[in-house]
Amino acid sequence: MSNETVASDVLHMTDAEFPNALKSHSMLVVDAYADWCGPCRMIAPIVKELATEYAGRVSFAKVDVDNNHGIARQFGIQSIPTMLFFKNGELVDRVVGAMPKAALKSRVDALVAAA
Repeated sequence: MSNETVASDVLHMTDAEFPNALKSHSMLVVDAYADWCGPCRMIAPIVKELATEYAGRVSFAKVDVDNNHGIARQFGIQSIPTMLFFKNGELVDRVVGAMPKAALKSRVDALVAAA
């Protein structure tokens, strides 16, 4: 596997891995989902496409909230999918519900552009 392929992979995180991920990725977008969630399945390919498009600039991760209650509790996630946008370990934006790719891309662009 090439480095580019590895860099564009969507990480699958647990509650235990989350704090380290925040420290090791300056820009991180977390997709909080559950396997049974239809809208979550709809945006999964979009998240993967965005991970490829922003490889090397923004990291993308998925967190199954059914198996990782800590993250859901910490960020008050009550509806899924919820996308959490972090810059330098700080939550700077959130999107609740499925959105088209263009709308999510504009949020990621804003994250990248934020000073």
